[in-house]
Amino acid sequence: MGFAGAMAVAMAVDALLGWPSWLFARIGHPVTWLGRLISAIDAAWNRDSDPPAFRRAAGVAGALLVIAISVAIGWVLQSLLPWGWMEIILAGVLAWPLVALRSLHDHVAAVAKPLQAGNIAAARDAVSRIVGRDPATLDEAGIARAAIESLAENASDGIVAPVFWGALFGLPGILGYKAINTLDSMIGHRSERHEAFGWAAARIDDVANFIPARLTGFLFALLASRRSEALSCMTRDARRHRSPNAGWPEAAMAGALGVRLSGPRIYHGSATDEPWLNDGARDPLAADISRGLTIYRRAMLLLAGVLAILALA
Repeated sequence: MGFAGAMAVAMAVDALLGWPSWLFARIGHPVTWLGRLISAIDAAWNRDSDPPAFRRAAGVAGALLVIAISVAIGWVLQSLLPWGWMEIILAGVLAWPLVALRSLHDHVAAVAKPLQAGNIAAARDAVSRIVGRDPATLDEAGIARAAIESLAENASDGIVAPVFWGALFGLPGILGYKAINTLDSMIGHRSERHEAFGWAAARIDDVANFIPARLTGFLFALLASRRSEALSCMTRDARRHRSPNAGWPEAAMAGALGVRLSGPRIYHGSATDEPWLNDGARDPLAADISRGLTIYRRAMLLLAGVLAILALA
């Protein structure tokens, strides 16, 4: 239960401080450190001249190496901590950079503010920082939809999942998960270069997020004023999403807000015809981003509270 307490501490510290820009300027961030390692392995092991089967095997080895190094670092750090409450506090502080609670909130709120003021250009610029779709093609509904989807999906990937694995296994768990998630974001996509090399990264990420994604969806539904609609939409539409996991928090949020999410969009000039979540509902507006942030804050507060109770039990 000490691991649960450490994750509650990490959430509390991040909610209060985030990751200060002055600290990032001086030492970077653990995710950027992982990114350098992954980039080096990608450059050295993912050779265009190799056949797909060899590149897939190299990708498996590279992913396992990054995860093993991360878990080992977590284990060493945890083994050096003193016993008792000091261990919980120090482990929480060490886990703090791996919980993106405040960063996600601030980035999504930065989209809502100009959109509510009618400044579409500023809202497009803000949303381009958190999604990969082409911002120039987005109207108010498209911007709001992108921001809400990012909020829902990243609540799972950026907070619930690392906290879940950290509560189970401590620093090795949260560091191992962060390695998995960073691998997926960097090489787990279906591009020509990473179709084979990133296969393992994507599959491991799917497994690691299976429970956290569903837990996030249930947290959203539980704390929504439209609870039955959120649950119904989640259980009905989650599997329609292109991702085996992202559809759960996104569908729950769509039902909770009474809006439709996902659907057709444009990535890098190419249109993709994605199915709607909560088809038949209205398009989201700027005010719905703020309503989504309210649900998000409630869900994260409940999660931190449950972790604190487990630590004290």
